[in-house]
Amino acid sequence: MRIRLCLAALSLVGGAGSAALSAPTAAAAACTDINVVSARGTFEPGSLGLIVGDPVYSALQRKLTGKSLSSYAVDYPANLSLTSAARGNSDLVNHVRSQAATCPDQRFILVGYSQGANVVDNSIGISSAGAPVGSPIVATIPTALEPKVAAVLLFGNPIRAIGKSVTGTYQSRTLDICADGDPVCESGGTDTLAHLSYRDDADTAATFAAGKV
Repeated sequence: MRIRLCLAALSLVGGAGSAALSAPTAAAAACTDINVVSARGTFEPGSLGLIVGDPVYSALQRKLTGKSLSSYAVDYPANLSLTSAARGNSDLVNHVRSQAATCPDQRFILVGYSQGANVVDNSIGISSAGAPVGSPIVATIPTALEPKVAAVLLFGNPIRAIGKSVTGTYQSRTLDICADGDPVCESGGTDTLAHLSYRDDADTAATFAAGKV
């Protein structure tokens, strides 16, 4: 498993590009207080993502004891194809729109790891074009729904390697973690294993999100 994950991390720094491609309309989930929407990294196993999504969701369950939680795994290939991040971008926005229509009191926590961070970046209006496994924006969360996004949690965010970050509307609600030496998010980084370390930041991220809910 470790060898497979290391190879996946290495592959993340090679290959970028984009093309708009529609994703299926996301099906609505239960009307909980908080819906945690997680976009996994390239080739990452796990329900929401073994390295980030699953441990972050568990940490949020511990922190948000007074709230009901549900989760949604963004439906996209999470591979090195030129349309992968664009498909995730489309699916995430479709899901938020569908959930907001069905559950008007529900709020969202967006979680993105590696290529999944590109997916979230695009969905909140920050283009990942030019970043490793990035794409141009194909859809954004509508302005009317922006207040429903309580927090944005990003890990190993590839746009940081090209000098970009989350600015504007979502900036104060965003925690963007880049491990020292991670070549996916740090220009000149050489520590590939750092890209696999974000499970250690799950509690910190959950604490941040709990303060925004």
